[in-house]
Amino acid sequence: MPDVTEHGGGVWSLRVPIPDNPLGHTLVHVLDTDRGPVLVDTGWDDPASWTALAEGMGALGSSIDQIHGVVVTHHHPDHHGLSGQVREASGAWIAMHAADTAVVRRTREVEPGVWLEYLGRKLAAAGAPEEHLAPLLAARAAGRARALPGLRTALPDREIVPGELLDLAGRRLRAIWTPGHTPGHVCLHLEEEHPGRRPGHGRLFSGDHLLPGITPHVGLYEDPDDATVTDPLGDYLDSLERIGRLGVAEVLPAHQHSFTDARSRVAELLAHHEDRLSGLLALLSTPHTPWQLAEKMEWNRPWDLIPFGSRTIAVSEAEAHLRRLVKLGRAEAVAGSDPVSYLAVRDLPAPPGEARPGGITGR
Repeated sequence: MPDVTEHGGGVWSLRVPIPDNPLGHTLVHVLDTDRGPVLVDTGWDDPASWTALAEGMGALGSSIDQIHGVVVTHHHPDHHGLSGQVREASGAWIAMHAADTAVVRRTREVEPGVWLEYLGRKLAAAGAPEEHLAPLLAARAAGRARALPGLRTALPDREIVPGELLDLAGRRLRAIWTPGHTPGHVCLHLEEEHPGRRPGHGRLFSGDHLLPGITPHVGLYEDPDDATVTDPLGDYLDSLERIGRLGVAEVLPAHQHSFTDARSRVAELLAHHEDRLSGLLALLSTPHTPWQLAEKMEWNRPWDLIPFGSRTIAVSEAEAHLRRLVKLGRAEAVAGSDPVSYLAVRDLPAPPGEARPGGITGR
């Protein structure tokens, strides 16, 4: 049986499974328009996911071949994976922010194996042990990079422009750029009265940016050909504050369930990252590599139970937090260290009559 939830006002969500993933499913939202249904995200490229999407559309009295357009919140395969198949079946357009379209284009054009080679170098520089690097090197040598998800996902044919209304007949859906989880992540503000007349300003399709019970991954923006020093965590914190100021009546995320009181959830996430930065700063009273920090950070399970791929993601998140501390002048790389290690910058005594600045997130 298809798993469909009606949210009122011509909006539904379909639970589309993610294979072998603890998240379980992506909530693909269907928005009724005067030109036909528009999807917000599509789900993972997998036969079971495609079947769930097709059955869900059927339960709404529609079908995939009637889909008018696809709005992608970000390029990750559990959101963008089925977009190409939807376009092939229906002729629908696909819209995405330019920054994430650039990621899709780069991954389509990159030579297979370049990504694994880059990832191996990056992890070695972060202090990863040999036993973690060995499978990457073996996969590179065996040519298994061709199996990585996202290497051949569809190129969008429309650009989501932040601040502008999307071209959806009969609906007011405004794009809000919310980088952090990816460089081109967008939330989508449905600027219409809530169908249940809840107080607040419309509804928000939040993708992975704002979730009710979990914290989205914020790691480094990875590009083998770009040495720009980015600050994904700083981007994410700034984006959260923008979303908190919208005052929406309800949030429709891509995972878990819909919820109200976005402002309180934003405050919880800001406090979470403040605590995490403070905890890392305490650890950096002695030099640590990013890998060593990741081993000591708090995750949803002990480090020795975290699987291989998730450890790589955890190290990227540790590095994003380090980037934030370095940008704020609270930590610095130890000169000559290899692999690179970091150390907290000691506070200088405040001049008489001057207070120390409060907080460490720089908001």
